Amino acid sequence: MMILAIDTALDACAAAVLDTTSGNTIAIESQLMQRGHAEALMPLIDRVMKESGIGFAGLDRIAVTTGPGSFTGLRVGLSAARGLALAADKPVVGLSTLAAYAAPVVAENGEHPILSAIDARHDHVYFQLVGGDGSPMLKPKVAPIAEALEAVQFGALHLVGNAANILAERWPADAMPPVKVDKQAAPDITWVAWVGAAVDPDSAPPRPFYLRAPDAKPPRDQLQVSAPPSP
Repeated sequence: MMILAIDTALDACAAAVLDTTSGNTIAIESQLMQRGHAEALMPLIDRVMKESGIGFAGLDRIAVTTGPGSFTGLRVGLSAARGLALAADKPVVGLSTLAAYAAPVVAENGEHPILSAIDARHDHVYFQLVGGDGSPMLKPKVAPIAEALEAVQFGALHLVGNAANILAERWPADAMPPVKVDKQAAPDITWVAWVGAAVDPDSAPPRPFYLRAPDAKPPRDQLQVSAPPSP
């Protein structure tokens, strides 16, 4: 399967083409940025597609991050993904940034739970807790940092996301320390592609995932993914 992955939900503008059969990312580009996604994305996608050498007709699916994240940024990515999918007559799937952050750790199938966290500002974070195998433990939500830190009850955790350091700095002194702290400005775009290849299109629509909205509903579990095959 050939997947075009797009991410503009946080502080990066990124795209990649993944060949799941060979396990190779055949084209990739990621630029760190807090603003300017709208201007940067389409030229970036054009460069990635040219580097891949397959053209849009050769794609099997387009995957895009849906949030939580920047309201403006994530809508840029969603609009581009849906527009390209319509023009190329290809299916498009959406996946949460929290799932994308956790995916590479889940693929290792470790023993420690994984806490994905994104800075929601004003002393709040978006967060989700899954087991080392990707099984859901705490559903995605937005809450004060103090509430997110209650996850210490689940033992030694692996922290990922752009708020990983924020949580680590305020970790309770009497709790088991995190086994690892992976602060990343944005998810690895290659793993956006892998999760996009794994999800069921019927349960992964490409629409904004707004945890702050009063009627927001968490998406179905998107973390049951396997490690990529060796190239």
